[in-house]
Amino acid sequence: MEISSLFLQIFLGLTLLTGLAKSDPDPLQDYCIADTKSPLSLNGAPCLNPTLALSSHFTTSALAKPGDTKANQFGFSVTLTTIANLPGINTMGITMARVDIAGNGLVPPHSHPRASEVTICLQGAILVGFVDTSNRLFTQRLEPGDSFVFPRGLIHFLYNEDARKPALAVSGLSSQNPGAQIASRAAFVSSPPIPDVILEKAFQISPREVAEIRKNLGG
Repeated sequence: MEISSLFLQIFLGLTLLTGLAKSDPDPLQDYCIADTKSPLSLNGAPCLNPTLALSSHFTTSALAKPGDTKANQFGFSVTLTTIANLPGINTMGITMARVDIAGNGLVPPHSHPRASEVTICLQGAILVGFVDTSNRLFTQRLEPGDSFVFPRGLIHFLYNEDARKPALAVSGLSSQNPGAQIASRAAFVSSPPIPDVILEKAFQISPREVAEIRKNLGG
């Protein structure tokens, strides 16, 4: 194989991989309001006829109301913009999230496989952090007005340091569908469950401890 041909194949391969690495594809029009009534199943949602576009398709009050932090054992609630409450977000490659955290509540270590995230603290004092692939921890205490960036795919957390007062943050994520996976629940409450022997060896714990953690997490 000629060197020039080899370089061309490498270039084309890298170009393809670079394109595939993007969180969401770029839109091909000004906007693509989600047609939530369409029976089609696509990577995203079909577009509503542009002539039917309204200002209301681009606005939402979904983030105006506090979430229920008592709905889980960790004491947090996340409210997202979606194509259901903000149809105009379809194909824009972004999501907004309201994060309510009860006193000493925790958004447990989790990751977003398809998005980076920037969080702005609006109320309270929030300890945030992420761990990189070298197992290095980066943490910061956020006060109202402070921001912090969580790189795409990395494990991160948010913790309300105040035991008496709730905390509030708003996040922007770089995907229409960022996904979220809580590390502890993925390991111990998957369906079907990961075999106990795997968890025992991975976490260096006993069978009794595996059962207890599963129970505590609702497994």
